[in-house]
Amino acid sequence: MARHDKNNGQSSHTETLEPSPWVARFMPLVPQSGEILDLACGGGRHSRLALDSGYRVAAADRDISGLEDLRDNTSLEIIETDLEAADPFAPGGTLHDRTFSGIVVTNYLHRPILPHLMGALADDGVLIYETFAAGNELHGHPRNPDYLLRPGELLETAQNKLQIVAYEHGLTHDPRTAVVQRLCAVNTPPDRYVFVG
Repeated sequence: MARHDKNNGQSSHTETLEPSPWVARFMPLVPQSGEILDLACGGGRHSRLALDSGYRVAAADRDISGLEDLRDNTSLEIIETDLEAADPFAPGGTLHDRTFSGIVVTNYLHRPILPHLMGALADDGVLIYETFAAGNELHGHPRNPDYLLRPGELLETAQNKLQIVAYEHGLTHDPRTAVVQRLCAVNTPPDRYVFVG
């Protein structure tokens, strides 16, 4: 299992969490006419933020029970998929040949799909990623290095592929003490500048 929270490393869709401030800060960079992929969406806190902001959303996770109250929303596509059992971006996968104006991933790491995220971004598409990093094992779950980014790993994954808008790596205390990496990057030519307003 690669999604974690304070419940002994188990996913809990019954908790109502506020959107990540990192995601909320950079979501306005996503072109309004586009669709956002909320990958490993959990209870849908970022899907809800995107829908409330007027975006169309594709919310993907293996447990979609936290999205039941949104099932009738015509701007939401719910995709039930185990991101680790089969590559959703591979031919025949649920996300194969799809592109998105924004991709949001939080509290989730499955390294084999990282390169596919870049390819699933439309021109001017925005990747917003935030998850646990090495050092987190001193503060709680996850502790398994398979689910912890190595120092600089998220930045290295996006460099020379996307224009980096913002990157952080360090200790946070909100909503709990954890070591995280955060990235916002845009699929735009290097000679075009992206500004955060």
